[in-house]
Amino acid sequence: MGWDPIRKRPAGTVTPNLLDYERTRADFSWESARRQLTGLPGGGLNMAFEAVDRHAAGPLRDKVALRCRDRAGHTAELTYDELRRATNRFANVLRSLGVGKGDRVATLLGRVPELYVTAIGTVKNTSVYAPLFSAFGPEPVRERLRLGDVRVLVTTPQLYRKRVEQLRESLPALEHVLVIGDALPGTRSFSEAMATADDEFTIPPTSPDDMALLHFTSGTTGKPKGAVHVHGAVLAHHVTAAYALDLHTDDVYWCTADPGWVTGTSYGIIAPLTHGVTMVVDASDFDAHGWYEVLQDEHVTVWYTAPTALRMLMRSGAELAKRYDLSALRFVASVGEPLNPEVVVWGQEALGLPVHDNWWQTETGAIMISNYAAEDVLPGSMGRPMPGVEAGIVATENGRLVEVTDPEAVGELALRPGWPSMFRGYLHDEARYAKSFVDGWYLSGDLARRDAEGYYWFVGRADDVIKSAGHLVGPFEVESALMEHPAVAEAGVIGKPDEVVGEVVKAFVTLRPGHEPTEDLRSELTAFGRRRLGAVAPKEIAFDQHLPHTRSGKVMRRLLKARELGLPEGDTSTLEVGR
Repeated sequence: MGWDPIRKRPAGTVTPNLLDYERTRADFSWESARRQLTGLPGGGLNMAFEAVDRHAAGPLRDKVALRCRDRAGHTAELTYDELRRATNRFANVLRSLGVGKGDRVATLLGRVPELYVTAIGTVKNTSVYAPLFSAFGPEPVRERLRLGDVRVLVTTPQLYRKRVEQLRESLPALEHVLVIGDALPGTRSFSEAMATADDEFTIPPTSPDDMALLHFTSGTTGKPKGAVHVHGAVLAHHVTAAYALDLHTDDVYWCTADPGWVTGTSYGIIAPLTHGVTMVVDASDFDAHGWYEVLQDEHVTVWYTAPTALRMLMRSGAELAKRYDLSALRFVASVGEPLNPEVVVWGQEALGLPVHDNWWQTETGAIMISNYAAEDVLPGSMGRPMPGVEAGIVATENGRLVEVTDPEAVGELALRPGWPSMFRGYLHDEARYAKSFVDGWYLSGDLARRDAEGYYWFVGRADDVIKSAGHLVGPFEVESALMEHPAVAEAGVIGKPDEVVGEVVKAFVTLRPGHEPTEDLRSELTAFGRRRLGAVAPKEIAFDQHLPHTRSGKVMRRLLKARELGLPEGDTSTLEVGR
């Protein structure tokens, strides 16, 4: 799109963990990286031990691990040793209930301290942690509890009444519900159970291949998938947080991802704690002033957030950001959907820092491709593969997958299996899992291109790409071009069937404050699109101030298309409501 690179800044007081990309890749091995972790005293590897217990046994014992802000702005802190003892108590609660290795424990909670205690205590007990979105309705909750064979659910009395109580009889595997607050019929008080539990616990022998996490992903239609992750994934969490997020022990780190999403676990719980950072947890919903206050008041140094949130901040203007003291902030990263180039540049203007995009999926378990602290940022690029990760662009030729070597050619983004956080299955669905791997590649379902320097550029989901008059149109490219117009805050692009050209490009546009949805503006945007994109510019533009998003921040193009064509909406369980 013609954006100039944003040049790397001098290292200043913090030297980036990854200084020389090519040399680090050449020298890297997962076997040698394993020495960065301690391992259980008796052998084996347990996520909870690496995240909490090893720090509590050393000089970080009394350092604040979690600084939790409630909706009223009140703060509660847990040191690494206090977190060790609290998670020990929860592990003992599970033992008292007869819950052990491999048994599934789910949370239906917002960002409250009990969620973090539950997650870490569960994997400490060698049980399996399965986070759920607190905004799920009853049917998505039932579907996931049923699919996951969940034995224990931790939630609030309010969520239990609204989401679970009426479904309880249809979930015979769900034996125990612990609620944060006063117990209801059929439940037990979380705090009462914790009060009588011992705060010492010996982590059972744990293999790196033992199941630790179960993350649910939504399909375009039908049922969710349960992606299985193992304790060995903690190695990838730790390494990628060092390289892609540039985490150092002295950092104050804030990840805004919803705890029901994979990022909310991988980089909202496990990875940052393995680095011994102080992690900020904020229970409040998005608010531009409130988020800037968190960054300022908590002296956040590393911030990991979503493109949608950044675009919403961008709507408020760079001037708002400059009212706050953000001088502690040294690194900003984003994930959840491709990051529009304009947002990267806005970060430099408003925050004094570029936003570093990265790419990964629920199935990969950890960041696979990233922009790095010590390198120039190419606005719009996902970056280059992590050390230890082999990526490629592949296409089918003569019935077999081949790697596309022509720079700029579009194909499917694929990875060679073998990284530690690779998912190990879809629960109860071996056939679906097997289809994810072809000819020695894991197929991501994302279309991308790789330039001559090895940077990857997102084009679109394979099922999102628009075929119009012989052109293959990536919706992300069109959306990014429209966002360059000063009136446009966000855009969602789909292909609309057309008898002549196959599909025409239709854009749904959210306007910035101060702009009205007029026919003159529609004509102006159409002309602007033609100047920027030529033949692949949108032929139709609709104004929509409430584009549908998933709770991970992605514009739901599939839902836009279904509504446009009057088709069934499919699985909308991860649709974000109340925006």
